[in-house]
Amino acid sequence: MNNLCVDIGWKSINHHGEQLCGDHVDIVEQNDDSTVIVLADGLGSGVKASILSTLTSKIISTMMAAGLSIEECVSTIAATLPVCSLRGVAYSTFTIMHIINNETAEIIQYDNPQVIVLRNNKNYDYPKTEMNIDGKKIFKSVIHLQEDDVFIAMSDGCPHAGIGTSFNFGWKREDIIDFMEVMSMTGLTAKNLSTLLVDECDKLYGFEPGDDATACVVKIRKRVPMNLLFGPPRDRDDCDKMMSLFFSKEGKHIICGGTTSSIAARYLGKPLQATLNFEKSDVPPIAKIEGVDLVTEGVITMNKVIEYAKDYLGDNELHDHWNFKQDGASLICQLLFEEATDINFYVGRAINPAHQNPDLPINFSIKMNLVEELSKSLKQMGKRIKLSYF
Repeated sequence: MNNLCVDIGWKSINHHGEQLCGDHVDIVEQNDDSTVIVLADGLGSGVKASILSTLTSKIISTMMAAGLSIEECVSTIAATLPVCSLRGVAYSTFTIMHIINNETAEIIQYDNPQVIVLRNNKNYDYPKTEMNIDGKKIFKSVIHLQEDDVFIAMSDGCPHAGIGTSFNFGWKREDIIDFMEVMSMTGLTAKNLSTLLVDECDKLYGFEPGDDATACVVKIRKRVPMNLLFGPPRDRDDCDKMMSLFFSKEGKHIICGGTTSSIAARYLGKPLQATLNFEKSDVPPIAKIEGVDLVTEGVITMNKVIEYAKDYLGDNELHDHWNFKQDGASLICQLLFEEATDINFYVGRAINPAHQNPDLPINFSIKMNLVEELSKSLKQMGKRIKLSYF
């Protein structure tokens, strides 16, 4: 077993004037090391396309994750979905990326733009085997994974971007490859790479897309552990136990909360140095303790992190608000969203007397909810989360 894992991110934009997207991405984890990712592009746009793509991706991902063959998946879709009376086509186009044991990628493609694979930040021309299933031409590829491999699946709204305006024949595959080769050198996450690609398509469409456009990026990377301490333990006698477990863990260490950081400083025998650098007016300044990678305020900072996490999972519009900033919330986002793959939370259940003021909108349950909400968002990003309460 290797030390690799997958980072998956995707973004869609709707056909101009449509409220629903005709593309759909479905991700099913078979186990800790195997994942099925399906990008389906429904016929046309709007409600019908959305239903077709959603059903196609759900059926394929569920069946593939259960170990059924691609032949059975295609036959099931053909038998399940309605046939378009105009075109006589029964289902949407699709791309399947099946990551097996974080060692092999099985790619199956039907009528979507060919998956782009970047290896060492350069286009990798991978082998393809043609199959014929129910009269449909389907391409299958098997690729042995290497660290930093990037797989880019797209709906045809991406290469069609700018057709008749910025470009005569749309954004050519070669140009998309050139664009993504440069972007992949930055070390950005899969989500940010997919966002950059789709935002560029939107720009080429003049921000009025003539088709639904979706990019799904899978990046192969090594596991990176991270540890976050939030709040003092309920029992004061557990302080040393909590700190011992926290600091013994491999990876970077983040401490959130004034009381918590004071306990950590005392445990380490190092001074807690406050800073008065207000990078943002709505986020309290960070502090410093030798031996700790990041020290921040607690509840207000964590609330901001959750706001950024929800946006990151959606349209990712606030990316520039935190990716290059040095306030506490932004630094936590950079570490948790972009760097970490496995995150250990050490959560103290002590009730902070400062939060018992009835005029303050902070109480114990809100603090616990913040932890649950953040861990839920991080799981949706594909992170492995472990929660330990004291």
